[in-house]
Amino acid sequence: MASSADLPTSYWHATFPPPAPDDLLPAETEVAVIGAGMLGCWTAYWLAQRGIGVTVIEREVVSWGATGRNGGFLVGGAAMGYSDAIAAFGRETAADIWRLSEEGRSLAAQVIADEGIACDYRMTGTLSLGLSDEGLASASRNAALLRADGLAAEVLDRAAVQELIATPLGPEIAGAALAPHGGILHSGRYLAGIAAAARRHGACFTKATVTGIGLDTQGGIAVDTSRGRVRAGRVVVAANAWSDDLVPAFAGKMVPVRGQILAYEPTSPVFTTAVGADVTPTGEYWQQTPDGSIVIGGCRAVAPNGDRDVRAMVTTPDVTEAIEAVLPRLFPELTGLAVSRRWAGLMAFTSDFLPVADAVPEMPGVWAAGGFCGHGMPFGPVFGKLLAEASVTGEAPAALEPFRLNRPTLRPLAAASAS
Repeated sequence: MASSADLPTSYWHATFPPPAPDDLLPAETEVAVIGAGMLGCWTAYWLAQRGIGVTVIEREVVSWGATGRNGGFLVGGAAMGYSDAIAAFGRETAADIWRLSEEGRSLAAQVIADEGIACDYRMTGTLSLGLSDEGLASASRNAALLRADGLAAEVLDRAAVQELIATPLGPEIAGAALAPHGGILHSGRYLAGIAAAARRHGACFTKATVTGIGLDTQGGIAVDTSRGRVRAGRVVVAANAWSDDLVPAFAGKMVPVRGQILAYEPTSPVFTTAVGADVTPTGEYWQQTPDGSIVIGGCRAVAPNGDRDVRAMVTTPDVTEAIEAVLPRLFPELTGLAVSRRWAGLMAFTSDFLPVADAVPEMPGVWAAGGFCGHGMPFGPVFGKLLAEASVTGEAPAALEPFRLNRPTLRPLAAASAS
């Protein structure tokens, strides 16, 4: 496996080097959290807030995986459209999933403010462009369902979209759906800030590779690492794309999927919101940062097997060339763009596009979550809070019911597509 030093550097890491854990590995801890990504940092934050002794074990640096390599979006909802979620899970469950994601987004914004985290957070709204009249009509139907269930959603015509984008729209843009509470931020600064806040509240962050989890002879849980063993009362596995290395029950239920992204050199302000569009079936997304850089990703559909079952966090010409074609196609007068860097990260996908969060079968005291399907930013804060609660009480909170491991819609990925 490549180390962080061997991989292409994301815009987030290039502009804010991620912190490396440097606390000593304790012999004992009340809760061990494996992974210092989105879920791990938030779980540690909520546990430390409650005065629970928590040790985060990370083999690289904070935000080394998906969070430090993403598009920097903080928007509610799930990895599918609302109408698709209703069809898959029923209307009540779909609404519960959306409200939980909105709670996560709100929690993130509140903690950013409370802890004074300087991460360029802006609640700009998120535009999802309709690239045809049919696409806009579908967005309108989705928005109507959301509003009927008390969830915020708007639809903008072409003229209203143009007011938000400072370059002429291409002819195929018919309008857009707007998630008004969507936000954007600097992913590296954000997660480093959550980790620093967790440490201020008493969490320990240590650098080591976890090699195994098992029952301890004294009744606790033994977490074996490259730096020795730590005995824990409870364990939360927050390794996402690497979860199946430690949780056999996750094998086949979620698979790694590579996401590729690039950044353009700073240019004059063009985009005032987060933006998404389905130029390819797997979707594209971008934001413009305060320094004028445009960070854009997507186009997995052009890769063999949609970049599924790939663990190498490196870019490939087929995908990055497709990404570079997105903005010129949609905004023909947006010229002079120059790529400054390209990078890749690993997500984890499930068959039904919902994450998993549950007690680990046959491993008492061990909880795990993952499979965020490229949409972990709103779920990380609230899943972290719920898993912190679970690791204290020993019971799964009711809000995690739709995400249980044995739900009927979660099938082995061999029989499903991650596109």
